[in-house]
Amino acid sequence: MTPIPKAENNTTNTILWALQVLVALAFLAAGFSKLSGQPAMVAAFAKLGAGQWFRYITGGIEIVSSVLLVIPKSIPVGALLLVCTMIGAVAAHLLVLGGTPIPPAVLLVLTAIIAWGRRDRLKALL
Repeated sequence: MTPIPKAENNTTNTILWALQVLVALAFLAAGFSKLSGQPAMVAAFAKLGAGQWFRYITGGIEIVSSVLLVIPKSIPVGALLLVCTMIGAVAAHLLVLGGTPIPPAVLLVLTAIIAWGRRDRLKALL
């Protein structure tokens, strides 16, 4: 078994862990709002036209990925799943939902930073 490579320095590692925890909490909240059927989420996914099953899938991906963000060996997997999810969210806002795409864009950038910062762990997984 290959050891998990360490971040370049302790400061980078600490910043990445703080970011991972904050992003994980944000996605836990977002995922639970989708899975619990919050009216705003039901309406948004109805407007997308893909069906409510897509809300459940998206919420599940967000919750699972948020857990992956705090398990050292799976951090890059969780981050990359969320990058893909947020690309879809930004596109949905721009093309169908309207409103501001800034919140999902910010989460996209944050998850991309995590994925980039933990790329050494992805190499270890491969």
